[in-house]
Amino acid sequence: SITMVVYAVAADASIIRIFLAGFLPGLLLMLLFSGYIAWWSVRNKPKMPPAEPVMSFMEKLRRSRNLIPCGALIVFIVWVLIAGWATATECAAYGVVGALGLALWSRSLSWQNLKDSLFGAARTSCMIMFILAGAAFLTKTMAFTGIPRELAEWVNSMHLSPYALIAVLVLVYLVLGTALDGISMIVLTAAVVLPMVQKAGFDLVWFGIFVVLLVEIAEVTPPVGFNLFVLQNMTGKDSNTIARAAIPFFLCLVACIALITLFPGIVTSVPDLVMGKER
Repeated sequence: SITMVVYAVAADASIIRIFLAGFLPGLLLMLLFSGYIAWWSVRNKPKMPPAEPVMSFMEKLRRSRNLIPCGALIVFIVWVLIAGWATATECAAYGVVGALGLALWSRSLSWQNLKDSLFGAARTSCMIMFILAGAAFLTKTMAFTGIPRELAEWVNSMHLSPYALIAVLVLVYLVLGTALDGISMIVLTAAVVLPMVQKAGFDLVWFGIFVVLLVEIAEVTPPVGFNLFVLQNMTGKDSNTIARAAIPFFLCLVACIALITLFPGIVTSVPDLVMGKER
């Protein structure tokens, strides 16, 4: 959502409309990911029977009720943000307070759990900040060389048809994603790319979701794939193994981009329904 906010500011577009526009593409992407995971699980099903008896569907459903409080907290935070009652930072604070309240209600809040959660958050935050610091240095270097702007201006000089323009922009952002973080990609190219997109007749809200998906692709694209570094730290696997495992999800993201390009209503229908069509 931070990427959406940055794009909305750069494009002078409605933040709420862009948030609403992300619901159906997010659902589509979830279905693509879940479908691949289900296919992989069936294909790699162990030949030996499990040591423990398999739970029935009703048992799984009964245990899933424990997720209701967490789901309610997520829905509340999203609603507060969409309704404009709180900023993204304030919503994060509400989430912390709500999580502590749920832990207290479920009697799982103890000094040891609180200490472990604080240390875990500190370790994760430090890891993320070091990665962002390295990305910031690389971003400054790329901005100094002018490569992102030159790429965008080169695309502009080709005078392509609308769909050819989209195809070339996909390639350009994929190249940039190998070296830049998502926010830097938007900031460094917005001034040149947005006028091109408007001239080609594309809706800026639709293009915002398009860019967010490209940013997500950049997060799983080596050598500077932020999500790859996080997974490497979490799993202890080497970077090559993580990158190979991410390829199917990379393809799912590409398929999602192709679908929203062919059927733009996937993006624009929800904001048009909730807030009406923009004039």
